[in-house]
Amino acid sequence: MAKRDYYEVLGVAKGASADEIKKAYRRKVKDLHPDRNKDNPKAEAQFKEVGEAYDVLKSDDKKAAYDRYGHAAFENGMGGGRPGGGMGGGQGDFSSAFSDVFDDLFGDFMGQRGGGGGRRAARGADLRYNLRISLEDAFSGMQKSITVPASVQCDACDGSGAEGGAEPTTCPTCSGMGKVRAQQGFFTVERTCPTCSGMGQIVKNPCKKCRGAGRVEKERTLSVNIPAGVETGTRIRLAGEGEAGMRGGPSGDLYIFIEVTDHELFERDGPNLFCRVPVSMSTAALGGNIEVPTIDGGRGRVQIPAGSQSGRQMRLRGKGMPPLRGGGVGDMIIELAVETPVNLTNRQKELLREFEGEAQNNNPESSNFFSSVKSFWDSMKG
Repeated sequence: MAKRDYYEVLGVAKGASADEIKKAYRRKVKDLHPDRNKDNPKAEAQFKEVGEAYDVLKSDDKKAAYDRYGHAAFENGMGGGRPGGGMGGGQGDFSSAFSDVFDDLFGDFMGQRGGGGGRRAARGADLRYNLRISLEDAFSGMQKSITVPASVQCDACDGSGAEGGAEPTTCPTCSGMGKVRAQQGFFTVERTCPTCSGMGQIVKNPCKKCRGAGRVEKERTLSVNIPAGVETGTRIRLAGEGEAGMRGGPSGDLYIFIEVTDHELFERDGPNLFCRVPVSMSTAALGGNIEVPTIDGGRGRVQIPAGSQSGRQMRLRGKGMPPLRGGGVGDMIIELAVETPVNLTNRQKELLREFEGEAQNNNPESSNFFSSVKSFWDSMKG
């Protein structure tokens, strides 16, 4: 059976760039992986075919030979295939092709992207700092100094990990790759080198101060800008303020998580603030003006309508929290709590009894309720 065109196998045009070829290969191996196509008996063969095509087209020399001679370029020893058999019976160096994409996909994550033999410096870890602030600070914003225990670059060896700043040497186990490979059936499995812990290099004479790590523990004081409008869960990123990298690697980031503490007077709901204000029974009945506090330290005046009940809400527009990411300033919601008087004098009790005797149609909710109760009892008797 004649071999399919390698460009057709990957689904790219003949003039495709190296980046387009790599992206097409990624898609194909993901879609055709045998573990995801257990019901397709042709999947494994197609998977290998894709690997063979990519192994040729990823190499400028092999690609040029293929463009000129086609599949014949790798037959009878032509084109730089395996000795004595072109490309090893038509299968191609699949493990090499897969490893290239593995490096590309996971090299950044492992902190050691690139070829072997170079200096491998691991990125430092990210740090988390939990910061508690008051609601007033969240309203106005602030500059806050924090002390962070973290690793910083060793000044004795300039982060190299070697005594006197000497350069590390290539790891003999992995030849500077930072990883070792083992063949397991169809796949080539890569693991972190146990000798150099993935660094690709070893330090023969470690720095006495940092013991070869290239970093030391030290507390740092940082100034953090807390913007107005933050709320619990807001995350602030300080780039490069995390752990120092190993042996001169880049530092991680510091993430500050905000927690806004509960307030004695105000309760927050997004951009709005709620304030429960007690009012006397007489003020609720007759109406009047009351003063309420605002989060900026000021005072607001609220008109209480006559006959107000507990739970009634009134709004002070623009007296809530400022926006953090767009939108308008929130409002302040006043909720009335009508207060029943206590510790009455004899005269006050006398006046209330007199009022109760005169009150006939002043409590419509009570009248409706007890009328419904009477109807309920009458229906039960029937």
